[in-house]
Amino acid sequence: MTLLRGSAGAVTFGLIGYLFLVEIVSGILQGFYVPLIPDLVEHLSIRDADFNWFEAAQLLVAALSVPILAKLGDMYGHKRILLVSTVLTAGATWWLAFAGDFTSFLVAWSLQAFYTVWLPLEIALIFDRGRRTGTAASATRKAAGFLVVALQSGAILGALLGGRIFAAFGENVTLTLMVPAIAVTLVFFAILFGVPESEPLPGRSLDVVGFALLSVGLLLITAGLTFLRINGPETWWVYGLMVAGVLVFVPWARYELRKDDPAIDLRVMRQPNMWPVQLTAALIGISLLGAQAPLATFAGTDRDEVGYGLSLDASNISYLIGAYLVSLIVGALLFPVLSRLTTPRIALIVAAFAVAIGYSLFLPFHDTVAQVFTNMIVAGLGAGALVGALPAAAAAAAPRGQTGIATAMTNTTKTIGGSFASSVFAVLLAVGVAQVAGSTASSLFGYLTVFAICAGGALVAAVLLFLVPKLAFADSDVAPETVPAEAL
Repeated sequence: MTLLRGSAGAVTFGLIGYLFLVEIVSGILQGFYVPLIPDLVEHLSIRDADFNWFEAAQLLVAALSVPILAKLGDMYGHKRILLVSTVLTAGATWWLAFAGDFTSFLVAWSLQAFYTVWLPLEIALIFDRGRRTGTAASATRKAAGFLVVALQSGAILGALLGGRIFAAFGENVTLTLMVPAIAVTLVFFAILFGVPESEPLPGRSLDVVGFALLSVGLLLITAGLTFLRINGPETWWVYGLMVAGVLVFVPWARYELRKDDPAIDLRVMRQPNMWPVQLTAALIGISLLGAQAPLATFAGTDRDEVGYGLSLDASNISYLIGAYLVSLIVGALLFPVLSRLTTPRIALIVAAFAVAIGYSLFLPFHDTVAQVFTNMIVAGLGAGALVGALPAAAAAAAPRGQTGIATAMTNTTKTIGGSFASSVFAVLLAVGVAQVAGSTASSLFGYLTVFAICAGGALVAAVLLFLVPKLAFADSDVAPETVPAEAL
């Protein structure tokens, strides 16, 4: 049986099934360690605040590595680089299990970020298969929805398993951390034996100088955001790092425009069916990645003590987060249906508006669990649709040979948007507490400001998507290609 019939190069349910397993493992990696954080802090003999360095370092490695790996996928085959990134992730995850000190754990945790390229490579792989039938865009949207379901299901599964496995193994950290390492190792064989290779364009070259300049710019910006969150807004030199990072992109852009085969083809990125998608990814990253911690702390704040919050314990907060993750799954499944009933462009706009409405509802309605639950569900439906839809839309807008890098850039811009937001949100909430010791008004104002920024970012994204051509991302935009029989 095939998802797209009538061609030996069709996107099959078998292919989606194997990639579904990959994303299950990706989700497990994202959820498994969360309930273990207090025990990992004790295991490493560090402070709670030191764990921020792990998250910051992994985000940095992800931002730097994903574009390069995706470009290599376009050059040498997306399956081949998917296997390479899985080997690197497996090695880092096994190292993590045996790391017993802060430095080695930090390096291993950082290198585990190679798994973040899995979804962009999978989208590119699926699009390449679908391109041969002339229905690549619709097939990729549908498949992307299933992959997001796998990702979020894996995150839920990982969060549920982490603490339980730790208890079952007598609180042995090494044995517990071997479980995700085994999962990553096994999924390597699922890719090796179950996933067909894409067909790269011959004669490509890696723009080493372009990627070096891009990496320097991203390094300076993300490092500045990280130190802003950790050291606070009074640290003047963090702003210098971010400004320097932005300035690096000036000579980088000039260099890239002169290259025949650049690291990032800016001529493609500035097309009307591409740049709004990339900018939307950054704006949605504000709420999708940046608002997670504020939502959790708001729900856990003791209302009787400070006058706001939901007074939920850790167990009940996990149920609230679980409901949000389920709404992401539902949104991912609904997006291809809405695209078929309307157009992909309208479906993207509706999804962005859903995120904006969900966070806007926090401004008047935040006093009860039911209100917060409703707000998160509405936002989650839109966010879930966009998680898979944006890389699929970028793939549909990219020329052949650039689907990997185009989808990867949605991941990179989303990461930068999330890093920026988490840094700003941390400052906002810290300043709110500092300004009025003993008063709750400013702290509540800080949370409401966070929610307003999330809503505003999604609203801007929705407006920008109106600039996309009306029939963008449709199958008619992607011409079927004749592929030699031996390549199928």
